[in-house]
Amino acid sequence: MNSDDLMIFLAVAEEGAITKAASRLGYVQSNVTARVQQLESDLHTPLFHRHSRGMTMTAAGKTLFGYAQRVRHLLQETRLAVQDSPIPKGALTIGSLETTAAVRLPRLLAAYHRAYPEVDVSLVTGPTEYLVEQVLRYKADGAFVSGPIDHPDLYRETSFPEELMLVSEPTALDMHTLGTKPLLAFHPGCSYRSRLEQWVHSEGILFPKIMEFGTLEAIVSGVSAGLGISLLPKSVTVKLEAQGILHTHALPDPYGSVQTVFIRRADLFITSAFREFVKGIPQHIDMASAQSLPAEQPAQSHFIP
Repeated sequence: MNSDDLMIFLAVAEEGAITKAASRLGYVQSNVTARVQQLESDLHTPLFHRHSRGMTMTAAGKTLFGYAQRVRHLLQETRLAVQDSPIPKGALTIGSLETTAAVRLPRLLAAYHRAYPEVDVSLVTGPTEYLVEQVLRYKADGAFVSGPIDHPDLYRETSFPEELMLVSEPTALDMHTLGTKPLLAFHPGCSYRSRLEQWVHSEGILFPKIMEFGTLEAIVSGVSAGLGISLLPKSVTVKLEAQGILHTHALPDPYGSVQTVFIRRADLFITSAFREFVKGIPQHIDMASAQSLPAEQPAQSHFIP
């Protein structure tokens, strides 16, 4: 068993089929099949269940999968450690909640790009559950998620508070009327959705249905049109309410406040690109709060070298 065998195994496990794995790796299908069979022979155990829909891992395969991921990460980390330089460059993948990406990150990312143009930054958005998984699987270097996050393999770099608001169509409605409208929310795994459901249950309100949307823009448009209600950070709603797009309703504690935290794996190799990104978060996230005000004032942005 060598690292190439493990990379082939990972490709098959992640793609769920020999043909897809071969295409991804640029190998012929028969070669991938033979390498997987040889690995199973070396380990004296089957790693996959073969069926008409493809291949799924056995219990032994799932165990190997975790170790193979760690080997892949160590190989990538070795390359990063050798190639890292004092001047930030290379790739940096950051995950973020949709709402955080929409309001708090544009200024941060713009200032970072101006300071370090040789870094290729990729932004991945999604609910907290998905983003935590991306960081744990080394798919993202770090992510802005809704706290609290308690995981032995994760480290919290920084955090900032968010005030959550119940939002409805521009016309002010009483709670009874709001209770007749659907909840507009992101897909399961969204912490704001969970918080809204907890508050609804605590109030004994029986909402007729939950309507799932994939983007913040779709939720805002639906709420504004009177389709339903939702729960959004005040940093998002302040300007929208001032423009007459939404109406907000304060929530009681503990439902009206949440911490957004920036997480990374505890064993992540800290490149100069990642280190400088983290250093800029407190300053530029604080500046971003000004973006939510109706009378926005331009602000200077810079990163500390």
